[in-house]
This record gives sequence, C-alpha cells and structure tokens, in this order.
Amino acid sequence: MTVIQFILEMKKQQITFIILLLFMPLVGNSQKNHNLDVAKNLDIFNQVYKNLDLLFVDTLNPNEVIGTGIKAMLRSLDPYTEYYPESETKNLKMMLTGKYAGIGALIRYHQKLKRVVIDEPYENMPAAEAGLKKGDIILSINDSTMTDKDVSYVSSHLRGDAGTNIAVKVLRPSTGKKMVFKITRRTIKLPELPYYGLLKEEGDTKIGYINLNQFTEGCAKEVRRAFIDLKKQGATALVFDLRNNGGGSELEAVDIVNLWVERGKTIVENRGKIKQANHTYRTRLEPVDTVMPIVVLVNGETASASEITSGALQDLDRAIILGTRTYGKGLVQIPLDMPYNTNLKVTTSKYYIPSGRCIQAINYKRNGSGGYLERMPDSLTHVFYTTAGRKVRDGGGIKPDVELRNDTIPNIAYYLSASGQDSTEVMFDWVVDYITKHPTIASPSEFHLSDEDFEDFKQHVIKSGFTYDPVSEKQLKELVKTAKAEGYYEQAREAFEVLESKLRHDVATDMDKHQDILRQMLELDIIAAYYFQEGAIEAGLKYDKQLHEAARLLQSPEEYKKLLMP
Repeated sequence: MTVIQFILEMKKQQITFIILLLFMPLVGNSQKNHNLDVAKNLDIFNQVYKNLDLLFVDTLNPNEVIGTGIKAMLRSLDPYTEYYPESETKNLKMMLTGKYAGIGALIRYHQKLKRVVIDEPYENMPAAEAGLKKGDIILSINDSTMTDKDVSYVSSHLRGDAGTNIAVKVLRPSTGKKMVFKITRRTIKLPELPYYGLLKEEGDTKIGYINLNQFTEGCAKEVRRAFIDLKKQGATALVFDLRNNGGGSELEAVDIVNLWVERGKTIVENRGKIKQANHTYRTRLEPVDTVMPIVVLVNGETASASEITSGALQDLDRAIILGTRTYGKGLVQIPLDMPYNTNLKVTTSKYYIPSGRCIQAINYKRNGSGGYLERMPDSLTHVFYTTAGRKVRDGGGIKPDVELRNDTIPNIAYYLSASGQDSTEVMFDWVVDYITKHPTIASPSEFHLSDEDFEDFKQHVIKSGFTYDPVSEKQLKELVKTAKAEGYYEQAREAFEVLESKLRHDVATDMDKHQDILRQMLELDIIAAYYFQEGAIEAGLKYDKQLHEAARLLQSPEEYKKLLMP
C-alpha cells in the first residue's frame, strides 16, 4: 500500500477508529484505566471551557482559545505533530507539495530601512519576468500599504489564488524612482533539483554532480532525468548532494534509491502502534545503474527522507557517505483531514532502514523538568550491519563513512552577511549597488571580484561604522566580570589590560585576514542576482572542500572499494 492509499484509507476509517478507541470493549485494567482517563479529561476540558466562556470577564474567541489549547497539547508530544486550523491549511499543502501561488520571490526585512525588500526573484517566475530586482523596496500591494509591515504580512499579500492580478509598487534605490509592476500570480514550485552537471575536476574519471534540496512530489523523476543526462554526457561516477535537505516524501526517497539499487530490495519499513501504520517499501522498478561509484554528501541539516536515502545507500553498500552526522529524524508523519477544513499532521510510526536500524536521535518523551530528553548518547546505541558486514549504529542520525567538516565562517563574515535583528545590511547594500553598476557579469564559473572591488567593499564597510563583537572579546569581558566578582581582578589588572589590547578587533585588519571567505560570499550573492540559484550553486562548487574530497575518492577506485569493505 502506498502513502497516498494509506491516507485515503485513514480518511475513511478516521471516525470509526476514534469511536473504537474511545468505546472499544475494555480488556485488562490498563486499557480500562486509559479509556476512563480519556473520558474524564475530555469532560474536564469541556467543563473548563464552558465555565470560562460563561464567567470570564471578557468575551472569548473560541478559535483562538481552543486552538491554543490544541497546540499546547501537541507540544507535549513531538515537534512534528501539528494542528492546522482552516486559515493555515494552505501552509500544510505547500509543505507537502512544494507548491504555492504567488509571484515567486524571496523577500526580507531590511533592518536599516525598516522596510520589506526583494531579496531574490526566482528564475522563470512572475517577479523576475515582470522586472523586480534585488533591493527593490516594497511600498504597497494593490491598495494596501506595506511600509510599516513585517515579512509575514507582506508575504501573505503577495500570495493568493493562481491567475489573480496584483499591483506591486516599489522604490528602486539605484534610481530613487517609484515603480508599479502589474503581476499575475502563478502556482510556484521551487526547483527541487536546482543544479546538476559535470564537475571540472582533474583526473580520468568524469564525475557527475546532482544537488537535490527537497523531496517533493515528482522529484525522483527529476533526479532520474538528470542522472540519465549525465551518463549521456559521459559521467562514470556521481556526487549526490543532500546537504541541507530537510526531506519530504518517503516514496520519493525509495524511488531515488531505486535508480541505483535492483528491484525488490527493502528500503524502509514503517512500524507504528496500529496495523494501518505498518508498511514495507521496496524498490519496484528496474534500476538505471547498479555499479557506478557514488558519494553522497550530508550534513547536520540532512533529515528525514534524505536520511532514508543516504542511510539505505549506506546499508546496502551502494555509496560512500561523506560529510558530517545527519539530523536524526526517524519519525513518519501523515496528514489527516479534520472537521471544518482543519488538518492534523500526526506522527504515526518510526522508520527502519535496510540494516534494521532506526536513526531517530531524540526521544520525545518529556523529562522531569518539562523539556525533551536530550539526543541519544553513542553509548546507548546498538550495532547493526550493512549487506557487506560493515558496522553501523542506530540513533543519532547517519554517521558518514568519511567524516569531514566544511570550513567554519569567521565571526566578522557572519555579522556582515546576517539578516534579521543582527544585520547591519552593509553587505546587502553594497551588493545591490554593485548590481546597479554592472548590467552584466561573467558566467558563474568565471566570475570573480577584482582587488579594486574588494577594496571598495572594505572602505564601504569601514565608512558605515560597522562594528561587531568577536567571540574572544566577549569571553574576555565575561572573565573580567567573574574575576571582579571573586576579588582577583585588581592583582591581575595589568595582565587583563594587555590581553584586552591584543584582542581588540580592527575591522580593516579582520577583513583582510578573512578576505577569501568574504570574497566568496559576495561573489555568490552577486551571481544569484544574475544567474539565480542554479548559478550560485555552480559557482560555489569551486570552494567546496567536501565536494573536492568526494571527487578525490571517486578518482581513487582502490580507496573507494576499501571504504565499502567490512
């Protein structure tokens, strides 16, 4: 039975199941006590609300009060079981399908301007086609002013039914002109596969690269199409990038694994409390290629269906997993239609990949202090074995076969590029100004900022008065505070002052020290404005340490084979 069939079956059986749950013949004391507690507490909840509605000094909003009560109840379970009132069911649909109706642009709140601005129009979408640009300040949408609104308010007005028209009035900073764009909303589906191509790596092996950022409906077909195209271009090895992929459809994960694994293999099993939640998913199609060497890239944001994919390929010894330990989400949710056009997304089971392990990292039962229990320590995990006999463990996500961290971002780069409350917008504003002055740029693989460009950016940052707090300086202040509280400061005052003078940051010096990473961030932001997400990903590959290590492994057949041996 597929997930879709399961959902339809659950819809038909939902009312029957609830009635059976509450009124089934009482067998055994524990079941009898449970049913009694359910009935008792539902009655208490009903009476509490009735009395509040009758006696509370102000008139209650039942949607708000009861909705809050439902959400508070679900918060005691796990973060994935969620209630969607009628006003939010579109959000659930968008999450499941990856589709929504709007203009197709990323927006952000500009802290300096105190306005919502266009951050990135998406390729081939209404916003880009109409001519909206990065940095445009949104003044109004139709007859509603947006000059004092937050991102969620503006976003809600940009979205609407497909085919409807809106007039978006913006102020373009580069010219100071106010402009009105008439745009027809369309169904927007962000590309789940934003980039694929052959890597420009040294060596005899031609390496294909596929970047998948979500497991929405139909993504397996897109991966299949990309993979076949890469083979036609001569690819004899593959890097499959699942970093920062939060997952999605379980069925799509199975079909993607099926590209490289023979038909009839068990990929994932769902095991829940009720019989209808138990399913075994096997590969059902003939594979495209069962021998091509594959390296899968993962990190701490690789979760859910991404972990099914990477974990199954690891358990079946079909690929090498490289990067950092994955998120550790081994729980399965299904959406249920509820009365009055509301929805409930509920965790119904855990999933188990081919070796028999579940990689769920956190036990979402409440501890004594009212919080979630911490991640499962390695000492409490269990050993399982891959097809070839390699040891793997459950709990705590997928541990890569080759662990390698990407370079960390220095503190100054974080503060220069940050959005939200920490942002000074100094980098964003310089990029918008650069785009205004340069109608075109070189291709993503060839574009680089000149030394003069970077010097201009550095002077722009210095003149803006930009400051930030290095971690070492913050920690020194805390140490000084502690030393004063404990009475040691005066006798060590001179040492503290010397250390403080050495740790005092200089923005210009710090920018020169971290010039390489700052250049990369600027270049990728600029490239995205001309070549969209696809171009930014392509350009970023040349700086990717994990990707280069994956390519090196694929150029070393003996080392690759050795990693797959027990």
